[in-house]
Amino acid sequence: MNFAILDIGSYQIKSLVAELNRDGKLSLRDIFKEISTGIRRGEIIDNNDVIVSLEKIFKRIKENNRLALKNVFVNVGGSNIRCQNSKGIVAVSRADNEISQEDIDRVVKASQAIKLPPNRMIMHAITQEFVVDGIGDIREPLGMNGTRLEVNSLIIDAFSPNVKNILNTLEKLGASVSGLIYNPLAASRSVLTKHQKDLGTVLIDIGFGTTSMSVYEEGKLLHIASFPIGSGNITRDLAIGLKCSMKLAELIKIVFGRAITNNISNKEKITAELIEEKSGIDVADLDKNFKANVSSRFVAEIIESRLSEIFELINGELKAIHRFGQLPGGAIICGGGAKMPEIVNLAKSELKLMSEIGFPETDNFEIIQPDISNQINDPEFATALGLLYWALDQNFKDNNWSSGERISLKKIFKYFMP
Repeated sequence: MNFAILDIGSYQIKSLVAELNRDGKLSLRDIFKEISTGIRRGEIIDNNDVIVSLEKIFKRIKENNRLALKNVFVNVGGSNIRCQNSKGIVAVSRADNEISQEDIDRVVKASQAIKLPPNRMIMHAITQEFVVDGIGDIREPLGMNGTRLEVNSLIIDAFSPNVKNILNTLEKLGASVSGLIYNPLAASRSVLTKHQKDLGTVLIDIGFGTTSMSVYEEGKLLHIASFPIGSGNITRDLAIGLKCSMKLAELIKIVFGRAITNNISNKEKITAELIEEKSGIDVADLDKNFKANVSSRFVAEIIESRLSEIFELINGELKAIHRFGQLPGGAIICGGGAKMPEIVNLAKSELKLMSEIGFPETDNFEIIQPDISNQINDPEFATALGLLYWALDQNFKDNNWSSGERISLKKIFKYFMP
């Protein structure tokens, strides 16, 4: 059984091609990356540009494993996705008061009976706990005895036109979509351990166009949020501050960027010659008018200011759920933005939490090509590998996705409500 993963980001599209054999053994066969166009802050703004980027990816997939496009799992991002708590309550149906799977299905469905605007749809319904006759914090009530069954769920809903845009675009290109997964859920699946989720941890995924966060405690997803700000904002800030092109600003950010200004002298300069020496790239190819000597400290000040703004937004969400400075598992940072030097020290200072870089788990599958291992051992692959694991989880839950049949929105969201 072959399938493909698509992590569609504002800066880059990543694709993984994997195979699951009859024994349940998973192997990662190929990785493809392309610069994305037509995506801003995780949402499609130009369908034709997106198609151009995806066509390049699909061409490479077809050359190596055409069957993978019959089962495609894709991420959904953007700051318009929201979450809310919901409760479902049902009476246990059996005369002997033993809770059946039918009771569990009914109570979960009851928790999803919420009013949403016509242009929004439920994407995920995450079970936080079951309650049997007033006794809560139950993870699996099947077979227990009681007269009343409740469930507390976290409902994640999306702006339906954005979701339909993704589905329609992929369908035009001949892909069969088997599932859509919200970015923070995918990233947490590959990065966070069970212990971290039990202890109490916030996962922060800093992408190019957006930043997302998910908070876990006692094994439960407590809160989830996204913000329309990411490492791309740092690039734009640098382009404005340094009066240079976006391409050169991105290069300066990658090669010389630091998240804090400590121990950086005002005398430390970044010249065109130094940029070329460190990167091997001709500055004139990126910005023919750039000749200035740039202060390294000034660059760090710009980066620190924007990252501090991101952490301030995260602190606001943590305060709203009464978890500011109160998560023993600390803050785990992933995504491309996590590779900024000194970001851990800035996070510790701003969030008042133990902080570290989060790397995706890579030990649960076979890697066919040796060079793939080095590529995926990277914080920016958190979402892509999370999608891979989510697809694997879904296969064990429901084998229908292997048929290669295009499925409707209704079926997709039925499949992806754990």
